[in-house]
Amino acid sequence: MIDSGNNEVSWRLLAGDCSEVLDDLPEGTVDLVYADPPFATNQVQKGRSDRLAYDDRWPDLDSYLSFMAARLTQLHRVLAPDGAILLHVDWRSSHHLRVLLDEIFGAERFVNHLVWQYGLGGSSPSRFARKHDDILYYARGDERWFEPPMVPATSRRMAGMMKKATDVIAIPAINNMATERTGWPTQKPVALLELLVGACAKPGGTVLDPFCGSGTTLVAAVGLGRKAIGIDRHPEAIRIAEQRLTELGDPITPASRQTDA
Repeated sequence: MIDSGNNEVSWRLLAGDCSEVLDDLPEGTVDLVYADPPFATNQVQKGRSDRLAYDDRWPDLDSYLSFMAARLTQLHRVLAPDGAILLHVDWRSSHHLRVLLDEIFGAERFVNHLVWQYGLGGSSPSRFARKHDDILYYARGDERWFEPPMVPATSRRMAGMMKKATDVIAIPAINNMATERTGWPTQKPVALLELLVGACAKPGGTVLDPFCGSGTTLVAAVGLGRKAIGIDRHPEAIRIAEQRLTELGDPITPASRQTDA
């Protein structure tokens, strides 16, 4: 375990498979889960080097869905009664995982099907170009905290004004020259996570990312005054996330490292 070393810990990194690590988290203690799990691409996802890579290959769809069902059940358990989950997926599995979320959370707990629209990626001569991911938003119970995010208006009538964001979020993906780029293959932009965390996690609340990768969710959460817990089984992901969080510092006291053997 690596944490920020404070009496009021603002961030914590836990190494291991979230299926095992989540067993040690108390029930009902997390205000928001943002999960960016494997997408069932059936590829090895590689970053700048072989060290920055993870295996996203599965024997079949059923094995992937079993993997996700077990972890979504655990995430449901650790959520507070007024907590919520944002599950980040893509076209390969979003329809299957929405059915799973209906079963685990209840279909009546569905809040939004968000679309993250980005510009990077190729085109195809045989289909429309795929330029978005899906984020499935479900509540744990009847009550949840929400603060509508504001974005620049695009109409001529509202030029220079702000408006409430819609369920289509247009934030550019990280390009190869971006200063925030870490080399982690599935890194998401801080701006996206700032919008989501700011909207769906109450100030001072706890945000959990069970597949934290390079730690973008944690960086956004701490920067916005939330507590953050990140879990990942890849040592390089933990190392990158720790470096980013330590460089960010701590809004309560300066960060320091503590490792439990």
